Amino acid sequence: MRGIRDGALAPPPMARLIGFDCVVAEPGEVVMELRAEESLENLMPMLHGGAAATMLDTAMAAAAHTVLPADQASVTLDLKLNYLRPLTSASGLIRARGKVLHQGRTSLYVEGEARDEKGRLAVHAVGNFSIISVR
Repeated sequence: MRGIRDGALAPPPMARLIGFDCVVAEPGEVVMELRAEESLENLMPMLHGGAAATMLDTAMAAAAHTVLPADQASVTLDLKLNYLRPLTSASGLIRARGKVLHQGRTSLYVEGEARDEKGRLAVHAVGNFSIISVR
């Protein structure tokens, strides 16, 4: 994750498609940033919920990855999102943070939040991630 953050490695294809970047990568915590654009809005016009969900799922999975050894990875088992405030192209820089709350032998419990440029909480998420072998 630090390689992606530092530009030494390419970000995942989905991050490139939507346009978010990894700006923090520490053990158990990852932060992604996105400058919202009209192309990501629905007809309301608000940021499509799927864009926020994708950004949070990516940040949360990346946070899980930071606490695993090189021969393991994680996959999303479930993801629950609560949309608390609309995000729009006027929301400015959106920050999505994923943080590992608990690591078990076979799964991780991870929390995520997306905030607008003013720091207001827009989306809160929790998810379970299964630990898999990648030998």
